[in-house]
Amino acid sequence: MAKPVVIVVGADKGGVGKTTVSRTLLDYFNANNVGTRAFDTESPRGTLKRFHPEITEIVDMTTTADQMKIFDTLNAGSMVTVIDVRAGLLSPALASLRDIGFLDAARSGQITFAVFHILGPSIASLDEIAETANFMNGAKYFLVKNFINDTQFFQWDQSTYNSYFHRIKDATDLTIPKLNEMAYEQVEVASVPFLKFVANKGPHDEAANYSFVLRGYVRHWLANVWSEFDRIKLTDLVGAKSVTRGGEK
Repeated sequence: MAKPVVIVVGADKGGVGKTTVSRTLLDYFNANNVGTRAFDTESPRGTLKRFHPEITEIVDMTTTADQMKIFDTLNAGSMVTVIDVRAGLLSPALASLRDIGFLDAARSGQITFAVFHILGPSIASLDEIAETANFMNGAKYFLVKNFINDTQFFQWDQSTYNSYFHRIKDATDLTIPKLNEMAYEQVEVASVPFLKFVANKGPHDEAANYSFVLRGYVRHWLANVWSEFDRIKLTDLVGAKSVTRGGEK
């Protein structure tokens, strides 16, 4: 039996487009026929669940009961578990994983563990790398520059960034490009996965009537995001072969 794969998506500050990245991951795995489930830690409301309700459960990762709900069921059938960590709770969440022995299990090869750390534009965000790095032994660590909110990484010069980046063995950086604002807003209003928006489908796969132009923007953007996932060999991480091209199945 293939070993479980757990992907944590988080940041130590809000407003950096963390859940957007989680949504692109779920679409990517869906398009590659990889069984996936998700946990949304924005309890009690949840943002990720609004777009992927059928595979997403809202949890409070600070409670033992919900930790059991996630980690005692890793062998329940889905190949990949994506955990969208509430803004500001990435480091505490990783500390919890250490305390329950999860990080030791990842280090010993029982579990494949990856962290997508969504960076903000300030030097303070780079300081988060140093803090998070303490938990990354045995994990795949991805540093994500997310331009979805028109973020400008204006405080970074390359040498400063490199001084943080190279502290972590085998860290990988990737870039999420900016999506046309009107297209992004329309997907928000529709409350559907990016993949369904591109396919002109509603929440229950019914025919929709989204703008051809805006669908085109989303298709092009999603293809660029997925090419980044292909570049970092994300499907290799979960033991699958990439079949995605052009933001479509």
